[in-house]
Amino acid sequence: MTTPEPVPFLDLAGVNGVLRGDFERAYAEVLEHGRFINGPEVGRFEAEYADYCQARACVGVGNGTDALELILAGLDIGPGDEVIVPANTFIATVEAVLYVGARPRFVDVLPDTLLIDPDAAEAAVNKNTAAIIGVHLFGQMVDVERVLEVTRKHGLAFIEDAAQAHGARFAGQRAGGVGVAAGFSFYPGKNLGALGDAGAVVTQDTALADKIRRIADHGRSAESRFSHDLVGRNSRLDSVQAGALSLKLRGLDEGNKGRVRAWEQYVNELPAAVVPVGRHAKAEAVYHVAVVQVDDRDRVCKALDEARIGWGLHYPTPCHLDAAYLEFGESLPVVERAADRILSLPMSPTLSEQQVARVCDVLRSATA
Repeated sequence: MTTPEPVPFLDLAGVNGVLRGDFERAYAEVLEHGRFINGPEVGRFEAEYADYCQARACVGVGNGTDALELILAGLDIGPGDEVIVPANTFIATVEAVLYVGARPRFVDVLPDTLLIDPDAAEAAVNKNTAAIIGVHLFGQMVDVERVLEVTRKHGLAFIEDAAQAHGARFAGQRAGGVGVAAGFSFYPGKNLGALGDAGAVVTQDTALADKIRRIADHGRSAESRFSHDLVGRNSRLDSVQAGALSLKLRGLDEGNKGRVRAWEQYVNELPAAVVPVGRHAKAEAVYHVAVVQVDDRDRVCKALDEARIGWGLHYPTPCHLDAAYLEFGESLPVVERAADRILSLPMSPTLSEQQVARVCDVLRSATA
């Protein structure tokens, strides 16, 4: 009996392999001019990505966590402030809040999309609330219209955590162009992934972008590189990564279409016992990961392992129940129930119809 080929959770070799020659030429150009930091590739990518996000400015930084922290610092959010965050997110969202000295206020999520519940966010607003971070998780934007109603009503900043939403839209608006600013991660596994750590802040506010750029470059004065009039840090996008990102940006929309095709096939072929996350009617998702909910997840994961099919969990422990953050916790029933049932299936732009069909066949047998 022939052993079936494995289905990788994410086919990074396939995604990056087609660009190998282009990557090598881009690296050779950086070697030639020698400007490994703030080379021409950085400014070029920043302009390209701001335009792609329908925004006015982009600041390349070291990673997505830095991007969120720099946004908060640029908005002067810190000690004494609270920032509302969904408990269903990668821990970096919470780290950024704590690293500027603010306090996270966890709220629950919607049961269908598992994205922030705008009503829960509004109920959590108090006199210390400074911002709401809407996390565009799994490749789908939050209900930005409803969240913006809340932030405008209460005079709060709406910050987008867009680390999983490169190219996503809501009511025609791109992720990154809606809030006061957005933090993006270009971790290699993202829809737009670098060849190492990288990130960016995208915003419509050019003054905020200038301030963030200065903070990220050791707080340098705009007048002299030898003067530092802001408390800063070091978080910069290097020329090699910027060059790679420019190359990959050209194919982002086509890659996202491949993800959408795979997701639509999943939705059509998954057994009834495997429930895909929902999508808001106004959202155009880009399916960074293919998240479903199942009962008896351990049994299903074992079946996938035996069939050599990759899988992931996003995320098995809600942030408010993680050991480092228990002091901020409270009962959040929707996210707590989902955490025991969520499962991420293989998802890549290169995922074939045959691979999706095999995943669904295994799931059908495992849940029968």
